[in-house]
Amino acid sequence: MPQLIFGLTSLLILARFIWPLDWPLPAKIVAALLVLVALQFHRWNRLSSGSEFSPEFPRPVVVLFNWAFGAIMLLALLQLALDAGLLVAALVHGGIVGAPDGVRYALAALAATAAAIGVHQAMRIPPLKDVEVGIRGLPRQFDGYTILQLTDLHISRLFPAPWARAVVARANKLGVDLIAITGDLIDGTVDARRKDIEPLRDLVAADGVYVISGNHEYIFGYDGWMAHYAALGLRSLENRHVVLERGDGRLVIAGITDRASRRRGHPVRDLAAVLDGAPKGAPVILLDHQPSDARNAARLGVALQLSGHTHGGLILGIDRLAARANAGFVSGRYDVDGMTLYVNNGTALWPGFALRLGRPSELTRITLRAAGDA
Repeated sequence: MPQLIFGLTSLLILARFIWPLDWPLPAKIVAALLVLVALQFHRWNRLSSGSEFSPEFPRPVVVLFNWAFGAIMLLALLQLALDAGLLVAALVHGGIVGAPDGVRYALAALAATAAAIGVHQAMRIPPLKDVEVGIRGLPRQFDGYTILQLTDLHISRLFPAPWARAVVARANKLGVDLIAITGDLIDGTVDARRKDIEPLRDLVAADGVYVISGNHEYIFGYDGWMAHYAALGLRSLENRHVVLERGDGRLVIAGITDRASRRRGHPVRDLAAVLDGAPKGAPVILLDHQPSDARNAARLGVALQLSGHTHGGLILGIDRLAARANAGFVSGRYDVDGMTLYVNNGTALWPGFALRLGRPSELTRITLRAAGDA
């Protein structure tokens, strides 16, 4: 399907943008070749690493490819809008209506500028976002309890060790009670990312740093990565729960494997089994990389689910496509049958389409409040 989309995009740009320009044929051929090279970004990724999800080029090259790829995809959308306008004009005026080269140049400039802004927004150290969540039955000892959610770090050539170190420094300054990392920490093998992920060893929180898998851990060797996370001091919450106690107050933090486990021969997700043995009446906070199964979590009595995976849909407006693929959940807070679901836009995002417009990255500090106080 992606190759079909990229193929149709190529045809659209070649036939409706490049060919109508008043350029000599050699210039059109060069422009067409550049478009084709940029749109094969993921093919070049596979050649560099064996996986389209892990571009192993120098960082400036990865940045350039993301900008070019994003600019062309945005230009295709703008060209479709232009063609729709020309079609309406033709119907109104009863004849063929064309657009001067200047209009196409303006569209190209707009797409290139928007892509540059989008890549910059994607690569930055994310700002803090504060979210308060009211929870029924929250013990008074946990009123004001803070959880920092990190998710979709996608540590890679695009998000290397210096970026990870800056995120860790900003996270540690917050002094939260617990850090929850909800999957997709990496893109690449353990050997390729060992140095880049090392800064996560320095994450500190009073009640610990917990991690679950995302779908990308399964792409790059689930067992190896989960063992490496443990070596970094990140506590796995895969298919289990822990009980936090403050005096006679209890709070359950649970985690579950990603939906990708179903396809890759790993233990089947069973949230009921994960919650078995949890103290009755204690609120449950669930870490689940993908938000799609939120209604099942609500049915089983979870009070708050923290998810990621969607990257917020990347671009405002187009984000509705991501929502359709994730049971309608794409960004921010949702009330799901009485349970609060929070879908984080992501600390970073996949380096194969690193572009954000209107859906910013975030370091998310969740503050728990007894229901009625939020």
